[in-house]
Amino acid sequence: MRKLLVCAVLIALLAIGAESSRVARQAEEEGDQGTAARVMNTLRSYYDQSLNTASGYLEDIRELKLEEKAKNLYVETTTAVRTYAGVVQDQLYHMVGSQ
Repeated sequence: MRKLLVCAVLIALLAIGAESSRVARQAEEEGDQGTAARVMNTLRSYYDQSLNTASGYLEDIRELKLEEKAKNLYVETTTAVRTYAGVVQDQLYHMVGSQ
């Protein structure tokens, strides 16, 4: 996603730079819809489409409640690790303390 955004920005800057170096007469002949405007409109439509796709993916993930499942898995795992770490600590304490 970031690569697409970086490419779009670089192409837009290149197009704007090319448009600004043109002779005024050429820009007037083409009218309102110059090359830079067409490139920008195309890039804007690609950008909007990619945002809509990403938003759709996020909604799908939220509907599956994967965030909640991952959070629950983390909580359960850390609870189990703490419990077993406490047991191991007690065992080591008794082994060292009895000698």
